Amino acid sequence: MSSPNAALRDEFVVSNLEQLQTLYGEAKGASIDKETPVITAHYRKFIEAAPFFALATVGPEGMDCSPRGDAPGFVRVVDEKTLMIPDRRGNNRIDSLRNLMHDSRVALLFLIPGVGETFRVNGRAKISVDPELLASFAHEEKAPRCVLVVEVETVFFQCSRAVLRSRLWDPAVQVERKSLPSNGQILSDLTQQRFDGEKYDRELPLRIVNELY
Repeated sequence: MSSPNAALRDEFVVSNLEQLQTLYGEAKGASIDKETPVITAHYRKFIEAAPFFALATVGPEGMDCSPRGDAPGFVRVVDEKTLMIPDRRGNNRIDSLRNLMHDSRVALLFLIPGVGETFRVNGRAKISVDPELLASFAHEEKAPRCVLVVEVETVFFQCSRAVLRSRLWDPAVQVERKSLPSNGQILSDLTQQRFDGEKYDRELPLRIVNELY
């Protein structure tokens, strides 16, 4: 038996849609019926219960998938075709926002603690800096820099298999953060020790609290 680390062999690469369809077969039943072009009453409950989602975008410099999180309900369901999302304080890389300047397509994957199903929304987004809109999303008098306004195109839930296989919400398999390299250690190594990683790690907890919003 060949090693799983052996070089990829071209004869086993799936390279066209016909091969792919033969490999997996046709989606049918619930896999198709669950998809809708609007946010239904049931689906609205998933969005409003989620404190976290991953935002995927694409642009000329590449793809991006970044985390977004806040108290449940931070993603505002305006109507069955519209979501609004405050862009809270971050690291100012603005990779996602930069991509939206070139390609408005977005994909959102929502997670709800303790729930096996994930929830997906695809659509197109615009960036608004309307002062009244920003003020409506203020937290402790701190408004976001901008608000993403998403025009919904497709909405559906993803079954719980991935979450169950990963045991994502199982406290018994939670990883101790100290078992992994710290942010400071990573930055220090990447910069050949020019970056003061120890200082970064020491100041990070307080900085996160002070700059959360």
